[in-house]
Amino acid sequence: MNVNITDMKKTIKYIVLLTIAGVFGACEDFLELTPEDRLVADEYYRTEEEVRSGTASLYGYPWFNFNDKFFWLAGDCMSGNIYYTYDQEGQYYYLSFNAGNSYLSEGWKGLFRVVSYTNSVINDMPRIALENVSEEIVNQALAEARFIRAMAYYILAEFWGEVPIVENSTELVVTNDMMLPKNTRSSLYEFIRRDLEFVIENVKPDENEPGRVTKWSAEGLMAKLYLTMAQDLTDPNSGQYFDLAKQYAQDVIENSGLTLMPVYGDLFKIENDNNSESLFAMQWIKAGYATGNSRNANWARSSVIADQQWGGGKSCTYDLLQIIEPGDLRRKEIYMTLGDEYPELNQEDGGYTYYFEVPDPENPTNNIESPNDVLNHLKKYVIGKSSDVNGQVGIDQDAANNVYLLRLADVYLIYAEATLGAGTETTDETALGYFNAIRERAGLDPKTNLTFLDIFNERRVEFALESMFWFDIKRYYYRNSSAAIEYINSQKRHYVYRRIDGTEDANTWDSYQLDSTLNSAIVVYETDMFLPIPEAEVIINPLFLEDAVDYQFE
Repeated sequence: MNVNITDMKKTIKYIVLLTIAGVFGACEDFLELTPEDRLVADEYYRTEEEVRSGTASLYGYPWFNFNDKFFWLAGDCMSGNIYYTYDQEGQYYYLSFNAGNSYLSEGWKGLFRVVSYTNSVINDMPRIALENVSEEIVNQALAEARFIRAMAYYILAEFWGEVPIVENSTELVVTNDMMLPKNTRSSLYEFIRRDLEFVIENVKPDENEPGRVTKWSAEGLMAKLYLTMAQDLTDPNSGQYFDLAKQYAQDVIENSGLTLMPVYGDLFKIENDNNSESLFAMQWIKAGYATGNSRNANWARSSVIADQQWGGGKSCTYDLLQIIEPGDLRRKEIYMTLGDEYPELNQEDGGYTYYFEVPDPENPTNNIESPNDVLNHLKKYVIGKSSDVNGQVGIDQDAANNVYLLRLADVYLIYAEATLGAGTETTDETALGYFNAIRERAGLDPKTNLTFLDIFNERRVEFALESMFWFDIKRYYYRNSSAAIEYINSQKRHYVYRRIDGTEDANTWDSYQLDSTLNSAIVVYETDMFLPIPEAEVIINPLFLEDAVDYQFE
């Protein structure tokens, strides 16, 4: 099913522009919120339209600092899906960064910016809105904010493990009580669970406009939360958590009315934002820097296919290439390599064909496009020039295509993983049915039984370049820490290609040879499985040096 860009994006554009202008008082993270923000909020939330606009602002702009670099650096480079070795960004590929890495700080601040924006809605909106707006509308708005807060905390928990729980950002500043301790990962999971429970109880299943949070969004994330908790097989509740993950996933699959997009590549076309498979996505617009999806600019190979481009040195790792099976229809939508044709790119010149090397006809000693070390470039989320997408790409890294954080295919594979549980394999017909639906769309043969690694590898390909693979590695780590560490250390992530000297055509595979001599440069240890809190945050708050504490829930 194809769904056009909805009126929600128009609403988001309106409210984002207001936000940038200072209507809500932008804050870098929960430590930088000012008391004046509450005074500004007192002048808002007076009508249902203002309440809806207030929650619309949570879907895009607050996520920018997290999504711009950190999400794919930590989600894809660190996990071994993206090859990129430059400067502080390359430190994620090598897992050599420390607490002073600038992108680590951007990720931390970006996620707590999301938390602070959601807290503003959760704490300030009801007391104002309930004078003129129905309780039902207020609870719906609260549910949207609490889902987005839950998503931010799920990501924080899986990257950092122990972080402070912040329920009321403004009050921390008003009371000058900003030195919060880290809270335990089990406390974070409980906090997320409570937020999602509220969402499930207060969002009507099918009455929200496309792109906004629904009951099914919350049940999908709840399934993933329980699956994550269940993979600690030493927990006496592990079996119960597997069952709950399966139940929530099944309810979404059977009752949401959502369906897989028939063609995998259509998931990433801008005209299919908020499609029948999308459960939650960052909603980006073209309205200037920090309002749009910057991956088109960050990942595009050259000026042939994008108005802004910094993706020449970025590629999928050799290890990811080896996981993708021959004939997999997803491959071409994940990365571009020799001979691939893309009629949707460079349309003014009749489309785009990928070559390793394209000489400049006006200066043959230079190249318009050159090969990189792994002889491929990233495709997913690269949508082309403004002229390719009806003007929906700006000049400030502001493309208007969504970035998924949860889609139905994820829930299908959650069901399969939960059905497997602590076992070594499963032949459950329902689990196989959902698993094989993913493979059928990819043009691959079905499987007749499933192991943990079958599901794990299928997830790696299905969500390649969607920055989710580190979360899968973490579940593997909770299940079997030594096996997960060995998996990362055995990756062929640093295999690269070298040009063979001679007169061979640069646009043939025979002109290159594989070099694996540098692969031992990357070694992962258990201490790498959780990120350090940024150095600047620890200096501000020495409590972060102390052991995490359980959160005291009311």
